[in-house]
Amino acid sequence: MLKALCQSLCLGLPLAASAQAASVVFLNPGHANETFWTSYSRFMQAAADELGMTLRVEYSERDATLAMNQARAVLKGPQRPDYLVLVNEQYVAPEIIRLSQGTGVKLFLVNNGLTASQARSIQAQPGKYGQVLGTLTANDQQAGFRMLHEMVALLPRDNEPIDLVAFAGVKTTPASQLREEGMRQALADFPQVRLRQVVYGGWSRERAYEQAQQLLLRYPKTRLVWAANDQMALGAMRAFEETGRQPGRDVVFGAVNSSPEALRARIDGRLGVLMGGHTTLGGWAMVLLHDDALGLDVNRDGKHEHTLPVLQSIDQAKAQRWLKLLERDDYGVDFQHYSAEGRPPSYQYPFLTSPVDY
Repeated sequence: MLKALCQSLCLGLPLAASAQAASVVFLNPGHANETFWTSYSRFMQAAADELGMTLRVEYSERDATLAMNQARAVLKGPQRPDYLVLVNEQYVAPEIIRLSQGTGVKLFLVNNGLTASQARSIQAQPGKYGQVLGTLTANDQQAGFRMLHEMVALLPRDNEPIDLVAFAGVKTTPASQLREEGMRQALADFPQVRLRQVVYGGWSRERAYEQAQQLLLRYPKTRLVWAANDQMALGAMRAFEETGRQPGRDVVFGAVNSSPEALRARIDGRLGVLMGGHTTLGGWAMVLLHDDALGLDVNRDGKHEHTLPVLQSIDQAKAQRWLKLLERDDYGVDFQHYSAEGRPPSYQYPFLTSPVDY
């Protein structure tokens, strides 16, 4: 009887362990009412719900000091999560990685990874910093490059010079830097395009609106407006429309993000080019954390850092489809399907190398 009881207890241990939901805190760098970052959290929550995980989101309201205080409370508090997901917005990641040392909380970076100099500094002092399980970033540089190419293709082919103004996000955000870098690289292919000015709109619609008013006075012949996010593009549009310049006819706008408003602007032609899909990065990170909690190897390709081809060019048909998917809680994605659970050791996560068509 004692032997049978022991066998029963032993058999029950793995079940109890697997029944304990993996806990995740996401330090969201955006505002709690900011379309991109709330959509980002919602996609993560859809993944958590389907994968049986718990997720808590802390919004730092684009305040680096608040983000640090939140990280400190999570990492030093009495009820620590299994995982902390963070973004290297405004370069906050190294200090958070340092704070994580010895806490038992695993870190995962999304959207903005460490800069090269930050990574070197951390590698030079391994005893000072905690470990980062992995990093998922978007193909930001490629998106910035492709966006300008597609914008120029929408203009008539003539030998006239083309004035371009650009709205970057924040100087201390790697994603913004990479998108701008891609745009500047694309300029080499178009000698007729003159980059008149790059301004930093801080991802803000209102700020971009005010900046665009000034840029229009300086460069009234502007025919291309490149924007690192949708809010800045929409703000700049307002300034152009107030001067009688019609987006899609008199000037070509390009933007990044797939908010409902941006998708509608793409459908009606006011946005000539739209790159979107990077709201999914946090959801894919949740798949990896789910598998890590099960003891599965999530770095099965030998890499800890991945740049995913999530940013895709959204045509009008895809914009229509994505608008409908936004109404669904699960976005139409079967997250369990992408898990390595029950798969052979040779299984590779498909979202790491190919965009997911949804």
